[in-house]
Amino acid sequence: MKLGQHFLINNSVARKIVAALEIKSNDVVIEIGAGHGELTAALNYELRIKNNGKIIAIEKDKKLIAQLQKRFAAGKNIKIIEGDVLKILQDLCSRFQDLSFKIVGNIPYYLTGYLLRLISELKQKPALCVFTVQKEVAERITASPPRMNKLAASVQFWANPEIIGFIPKENFMPAPKVDSAIIKLIPHTKKTTTIISQLYLNSSEINYYKTINVLFRQPRKTILNNLRTVNNELKIMKEEIVKKLAEIGINPQARPQNLSVGDIVKIANCFINELKS
Repeated sequence: MKLGQHFLINNSVARKIVAALEIKSNDVVIEIGAGHGELTAALNYELRIKNNGKIIAIEKDKKLIAQLQKRFAAGKNIKIIEGDVLKILQDLCSRFQDLSFKIVGNIPYYLTGYLLRLISELKQKPALCVFTVQKEVAERITASPPRMNKLAASVQFWANPEIIGFIPKENFMPAPKVDSAIIKLIPHTKKTTTIISQLYLNSSEINYYKTINVLFRQPRKTILNNLRTVNNELKIMKEEIVKKLAEIGINPQARPQNLSVGDIVKIANCFINELKS
């Protein structure tokens, strides 16, 4: 198996993934890891029904690129790009400026966390993303208190995640050792009215991520102990930490898994001066 790829072989699952993208006329869809083109073909069919649109299919494997170019040679609205998505995605998305685009892909398990962080850093974020990821990873991303974790806190700061469905491992070739899940991510925008989106838009992104690194570095410890002992991040006394947490309604003896994204934002803002490097 090259590049950690497991190719989707069930067309009905491909159609379910495409349906989750909510494709409209003139949509631009970036596909990550086009592989043999199973999902590309389903996307192309849907875009033809919608009357227009464009697919930008990214693939790293040179042999697969040749196969894709041959398979979709007649596709006027399909552009095949050879490259490493981690190196080209930021530049590619920056070209859209204020235009709407969507991202989809069957993501290799080892790539998931890094890719999601990369998307979170995009100045121009996609209208939505739909990914096939390891089932356990999808469940971690969508977790809420009392099962909050570092990955969930990182993703939910910039997007609302939802599991669309699960995919048994037999639907891939070669079959992975675990089942997968279809996860949909809708980035927070100025048009949304959720509390989380407003916290995101009005908060320091850098300070937030620094805060979750502090809080979840030792997730079994209490919030107070994480703030006190991790590399001596805070230059204030224990009593002052307890007082500041109380002022924002946070129990210092609770564990990070009990925090919501809103709670973490409050902590980040409360200790913004202490956490700045």
